Amino acid sequence: MAMKRRRFLRTLGAGTAGIAAFSCSDQEAARRIAAEQGSVQDADLTWTKAPCRYCGTGCGVEVGVKNGRIMAVRGDEANPVNRGLLCVKGYHLPAMLYGEDRLTTPLLRNSNGQGFSEISWDEALNLIAQKYQEALDEAGPTSVAFYGSGQWGIHDGYAVTKWFRGGLRSNNVEPNARLCMASAVMGFMTQFQSDEPMGCYEDLEAGDDFILWGNNMAEMHPVLFSRILANKRENPSVRIVDLATRRTPTSDYADMYVEFKPNTDLALANGILHLLVANNQVDQAFVQENVVFRRGTEELEQIGYGSWGPDGLGLSPDDGPAEHYRFADQARPSSFDELEEFLADYAPARVSEITGVPVGQIHALAEMYGDQGRGTVSLWCMGVNQHVRGTWMNNLINDLHLITGKISRPGANPFSLTGQPSACGTAREVGTLSNRLPADLVVMNPAHRAKAEEIWDLEPGTIPERPGYHTMDMFRAFMRGDVRVMWVQTTNPWVSIPNVRRIQREPNDGRFLVVSDIYPTPTTEAADLILPSAGWVEREGTFGNSERRTQHWEKAVEPPGEAKEDAWQVMEVAKRMGMGHLFPWPEEDWHEAMYEEYRRFGLGIGKDLASYQQLRETRGLLWPVVDGKETRYRYAAGFDPYVQKDRGVHFYKATGFGERAAFWLRPYHPPAEAPDDEYPFWLSTGRILEHWHTGSMTRRVKQLHQAAPEAYVEINRVDATELSINSGDLVRVVSRRGDLELRAKVDGRGQPPRGTLFIPFFDEDRLANLLTVDAMCNISKEPDFKKCAVRIERA
Repeated sequence: MAMKRRRFLRTLGAGTAGIAAFSCSDQEAARRIAAEQGSVQDADLTWTKAPCRYCGTGCGVEVGVKNGRIMAVRGDEANPVNRGLLCVKGYHLPAMLYGEDRLTTPLLRNSNGQGFSEISWDEALNLIAQKYQEALDEAGPTSVAFYGSGQWGIHDGYAVTKWFRGGLRSNNVEPNARLCMASAVMGFMTQFQSDEPMGCYEDLEAGDDFILWGNNMAEMHPVLFSRILANKRENPSVRIVDLATRRTPTSDYADMYVEFKPNTDLALANGILHLLVANNQVDQAFVQENVVFRRGTEELEQIGYGSWGPDGLGLSPDDGPAEHYRFADQARPSSFDELEEFLADYAPARVSEITGVPVGQIHALAEMYGDQGRGTVSLWCMGVNQHVRGTWMNNLINDLHLITGKISRPGANPFSLTGQPSACGTAREVGTLSNRLPADLVVMNPAHRAKAEEIWDLEPGTIPERPGYHTMDMFRAFMRGDVRVMWVQTTNPWVSIPNVRRIQREPNDGRFLVVSDIYPTPTTEAADLILPSAGWVEREGTFGNSERRTQHWEKAVEPPGEAKEDAWQVMEVAKRMGMGHLFPWPEEDWHEAMYEEYRRFGLGIGKDLASYQQLRETRGLLWPVVDGKETRYRYAAGFDPYVQKDRGVHFYKATGFGERAAFWLRPYHPPAEAPDDEYPFWLSTGRILEHWHTGSMTRRVKQLHQAAPEAYVEINRVDATELSINSGDLVRVVSRRGDLELRAKVDGRGQPPRGTLFIPFFDEDRLANLLTVDAMCNISKEPDFKKCAVRIERA
């Protein structure tokens, strides 16, 4: 369907109880929003630029301030990401900061375990320092932990990783991006030995075929999807393919909807590869010059699913620190000949039987990838990453581009999208995962540790070589008591962790939990100490988005009450522990100095970031930035300054593969849990257009809350009829881990096939993660939120 970008966004909005518009150039919407926020004239406002606070797209906004309060936002027409457009959440950004229940002062749990009392910042910071020091003295560096977020600004994540690794000598640092992007990280690292996509958003205009793998882009990344639709309007030959386990608004715009059974995308990708090889649609010259073949551990019993319990094939609730990195993929060289033999098991008829995808559609997908006259862009997000074989699926999608040579050129790339504003910039580039350092360095490598110690002016041997707990093990260790003190910032794990009942705690349980946030959440309810944080443009900061664009914003307004920015909180605790030398900058002017120190990690190795001054002056730049110029296409001659070839590509970061990319042979495996007679339905969880993540911000925006006030369960009409369930009925969904009551939705925006349910996870009053299984990819350690077995019944 050809459709202009603004009309597409308005059409999406029509499904959200009348919230339309999304762009300040849409005058009707602008008038309505102005009326809601209090009418102001443009001349009355002071405007400043910022990236949006929500997803990983990185839309630019202009923020209008009057009398110390944000009065308006508008899409930034000068920003190349969104060119003036915003989605419904972005258009209502100001209200996110002005909920009536903002946290404004530190709160300490009362000694009887009931309720909280206000304390001063000095008391709070001294108490945190005391608790961390006691844990270090009594149980060592593995007993302390920090859990952050892809919503951290770059400064926040950098302050934490430097304090923990260089001060506390602990690698127990993790972001919630482990729950969403770790599989993409491991996909890129295992194939290119460098993280993040090689393309950029210009691919959305340059491509011919857009193949969306489990990616409801119309709702999750609507501004980017509108760019694809604009391309299709100008070029009617453009095709969109939606590969999914349920119909969504994205399906309505697709030229082909391909529905597969949950977890069988592995078989489908191999089926496409089978046909590419069988039909001689391999770019042999490209493969011979640029690709090596690898094969890893494939036995299910050796890999397992890492879930917490007897069915997890690898972990139990009592597993201690010695067990937490049990599985390691064992790679060996392979070959194209072995690939041909391997793919013999994935002939179209067998793949169709496994996946439920018609043979004709498998052939059509292979023809798209194999057609050298058309550019192919693969796009994916949580459907691929939140997967018990998420690393494998990332490998297979990248394989499709490697074997056809459709990579590192305009309109032909694999492109992993992100869900948080700085999952790339902070979680991945700063290196706040438990095994990483900035700029793709890792703690296991002595040379990498030495480089960090040199930049941080530490004694050699300060940074431990053993990775810390990954997210799932960190919370297991906290519940065991092996981690005694944990600090959580900018995230809501008591809603977002799978099988969340496992981490419920009682007051005064011998552990100490600090939570920094802007609003009360179930996570602050679990805390012993709550700290009020400055949000978004209430502080200066930087984010890094999905296309490698680093963006800066200035502080626009003061935070409410005594709220402080997250990095300041961390540095103040470090100072109280005698570690102030880690942050040797003036208290009132440290942002640029900290960033420029961090920037040193990537200079000269293909991870070069723009200078702080460049970021101030621009709408962000795509790294690597060399001689002031950004890089739109990595590894590509004529685009990437590190490529010395006259033409083609050079995977110069992949030194372990002879500066070639690795093509991995990855088989189909079944899911960790599948429907049976007792639990006959699949359950998938995810986001919806109106709300973001756990809803702690968007549910406080009146218009968004009115559009989607509570979570629900989508059910197929035939299943609903058989169970005498009508839309709006109260139902109970039950899994092996818990149960949940909520309203049924039949024929809604999302339409699951028979035998499948879908629940959005934004509603803290209806916790979808009471039901989910904590199985995970044992390479990336990312859990699978997309498939578990449940039953549904009338409540």
